[in-house]
Amino acid sequence: MKFFTPFRKKSPWVLHYNAGSCNGCDIEILASLAPKYDLERFGVINTGNPKQSDIFLVTGPVTYRSRERLVELYSQIPEPKVVVAVGSCTATGGVFRGMYNVEDGIDRYIPVDVYVPGCAASPQLIIDALVKGLEVLEAKSKEIEKPFKLFGAIETIHNKLSRLNMATKVEPHEKD
Repeated sequence: MKFFTPFRKKSPWVLHYNAGSCNGCDIEILASLAPKYDLERFGVINTGNPKQSDIFLVTGPVTYRSRERLVELYSQIPEPKVVVAVGSCTATGGVFRGMYNVEDGIDRYIPVDVYVPGCAASPQLIIDALVKGLEVLEAKSKEIEKPFKLFGAIETIHNKLSRLNMATKVEPHEKD
């Protein structure tokens, strides 16, 4: 896991999902990937595979039809992952709130790390949110790498981790 950490920070892969928006935020995301704003200078690559992505970029309000796909895509993204909610529709339902087929924002179903305000969110705000998402991703990666206590005490011998006391002792099973 430690081997991939520097690469994940330098080149995150983004999965973009439209949960049912008017496509205003989608156009701004594509504009941020274009040469004028050049989001790829941070190493960001837009991918269509959730199993290879690090950042989940969601636009639009959650509809009844997109709710299950949203949760399924979130569960397929490996840890550590960052969720970025782009636009007011994604955060609260926006102008579509209260309609028969629209539920509230995505934070009712999946945890959101970074919110991008606006209708439609500008490319500058999207780039700032992805840079903030990179910081969150780095913090989550460091938290995953922390050692945790397995069974026994963690000891160091000659500045190296000793795994001798980590295994449990097996008690002999009594026969009836």
